[in-house]
Amino acid sequence: MAHLTADEITRYQREGWVVPQWRLPAAQVAAMREALDELLRRNPGVRPEKLVSAHVERAGAPGATDNGEGVRGVSAFLDLARDPEIVDLVSDLIGDDVILWGAHVFCKPAAEGYETPWHQDGHYWPIRPLATCTVWVALEPSTRANGCLRVIPGSHRDRLLHPHLHEDRSDLTLQQRLADGAFDEADAVDIELQPGQMSLHDVYMIHGAAANLSPQRRTGVALRYLPATSHFDRRLKPVDGKTGVAVNFAQRPLWLVKGVDASGLNDFDVGHPR
Repeated sequence: MAHLTADEITRYQREGWVVPQWRLPAAQVAAMREALDELLRRNPGVRPEKLVSAHVERAGAPGATDNGEGVRGVSAFLDLARDPEIVDLVSDLIGDDVILWGAHVFCKPAAEGYETPWHQDGHYWPIRPLATCTVWVALEPSTRANGCLRVIPGSHRDRLLHPHLHEDRSDLTLQQRLADGAFDEADAVDIELQPGQMSLHDVYMIHGAAANLSPQRRTGVALRYLPATSHFDRRLKPVDGKTGVAVNFAQRPLWLVKGVDASGLNDFDVGHPR
């Protein structure tokens, strides 16, 4: 099974992100590209940067035709998120009890791919205590030219959420932007990845991505995991309706992908087909 090396774990703890040596096999990448094509076919009216909960085909409600968040997902993304080797990489960082709670496909079209402003994920997620490891898997080349993920190393260390401002713009992946003064953009690192490579980053990490003005599309899938010592609290509605991404955390399904629900508070029935 896949595992992070001691040096990779140390880097993640120090910098808040890491690109592991392990990567998806070429055949699996090819299969996921086919799944991406199907996802895009199923959602012609959704901006491709905003394919939230791409791993959920339909909501649990009777008669549902999408995942309850405006997207008709593809089961191959759920298979990817539950891949034991990816789960083991995450487990090396957040412990033996792991819950899958999200999978968002970010597909930036050539020449017109939206910018993702600098932000912290934890600002708008209903998880307490706040803890999540995101695995960002490249399905296509992700480079400086086409708007790769950018991070501020070490910005997770103080475990602080900095003030965010709402951007009333229609050309952004996310309408939340860090207020000025929280970081120095000169410290930014570009995470360039080839298909099958992935990065892992902490929930407090400051990150963003430039617009894609290049002739090459850029696609990655962000897989979200929380340690089962935390609670996905469906009563919370952080920055409800202000992110520019349609989410329904009250009905978001969870999967226990490793270990036990150590908190004893998480609901694994909501959102699943009945």
